[in-house]
Amino acid sequence: MATKKFELTDVSTGKKTELPVRSGTIGPDVVDIAAVNKDHGVFTFDPGFMATASTESKITYIDGDAGVLLYRGYPIDQLAEHSSFLEVSYLLLNGELPNAKQLAEFTTSIQRHTMINESLLRMYNGFHYDAHPMAMTSAIVASMSAFYHDSMDIYNPRHREIFAHRIIAKIPTISAAAYKHSLGQPFIYPRNDLGYAANLLHMFYAVPCEPYEIDPLAAQALDLLLILHADHEQNASTSTVRLAGSTGANPYAAISAGVSALWGPAHGGANEAVLEMLEAIGSVDNIPKFLEKVKDKQSNVRLMGFGHRVYKNFDPRAKIIREMCHKVLAKMGRADNPLLELAMRLEEVALKDDYFVARKLYPNVDFYSGIIYSALNIPRSMFTVMFAIARTAGWVAHWQEMISDPGMKIGRPRQLYTGPKQRDYIPAAKR
Repeated sequence: MATKKFELTDVSTGKKTELPVRSGTIGPDVVDIAAVNKDHGVFTFDPGFMATASTESKITYIDGDAGVLLYRGYPIDQLAEHSSFLEVSYLLLNGELPNAKQLAEFTTSIQRHTMINESLLRMYNGFHYDAHPMAMTSAIVASMSAFYHDSMDIYNPRHREIFAHRIIAKIPTISAAAYKHSLGQPFIYPRNDLGYAANLLHMFYAVPCEPYEIDPLAAQALDLLLILHADHEQNASTSTVRLAGSTGANPYAAISAGVSALWGPAHGGANEAVLEMLEAIGSVDNIPKFLEKVKDKQSNVRLMGFGHRVYKNFDPRAKIIREMCHKVLAKMGRADNPLLELAMRLEEVALKDDYFVARKLYPNVDFYSGIIYSALNIPRSMFTVMFAIARTAGWVAHWQEMISDPGMKIGRPRQLYTGPKQRDYIPAAKR
């Protein structure tokens, strides 16, 4: 079969260049523009990388128009129904689902790497009590590089595997310690007899003075959220991990960069914005008035948690988490939390409103995840941290894929310079 080509013509000179077209297994073709600068002396201009494939990857595929999300080819709804977060993590890291023996070995490895060095625990005391948990999480992740000098050769496959298991195991412990520090409570050590999500809940809510009973539904809901957030292709934080990692930086520094990128309200803070919107609405009686403001383009009022930049129809993760959201609310109760009652009523009204239906503005995963976290009594400041725990599996998978690629190059985007042309220095007295 003939290789497809894309012909580029410089209209001022008539010079033509044939650019190869590369095809993936599914999804749009991409035009290889490497020759554009060499042949024509120009760069391409694509602010926000809206039409640029920054890398080749085998990990995650999204079809935003059809509402499709695949991890290593497996539909997200199948994984959500049948899998667990640790099994999905293994899949993202290794490319295939594990057999029973492989999953047991991977699970044991994660469980036995959950503790963090006591020196790292003491570092939390250097943060003010009201420091944002994301600041602490990012700092502690970066600081891990000071403890593992013997296993940080990024070109050693065994070292990469050790790092992957270590960071996935420890990120819940790091995050829970940040939460406990904000409360002024004692740090709670991980328990190797608990599952991944159950252990996270234990470290969040247990105290030394009395036993803590883990709610199985809460652990199930949290594990599902971790699966749904584990990866999402070349998003801002994943691209940040790849860009930082392309310099040869140690992997903990790269993941710390991803945590910091996720902190942005336009990325990882969306579910927090949903709760802020609900507080602004105030009560169920105010929903009609609020939705009228949303429809008024002059009001600058946005309906948070509805629609998605990538998914132009529906967010497949939202369809999955919606059912769990209603299960959690049914068990935990809504009577003592008017915000949750308000969220469910807003969902009901918006899904029946022709304005939002016509524009395909359906609730996305952030709408439901914020509600579930709130129902589980996870504070709003920890929402993005929960996101980071889940996304660490995807970040590591992308970092490993990039580092193991023999054609890896340091990331170096170009720019369109619009500043002053060259000019001569004038002494201050003559300016």
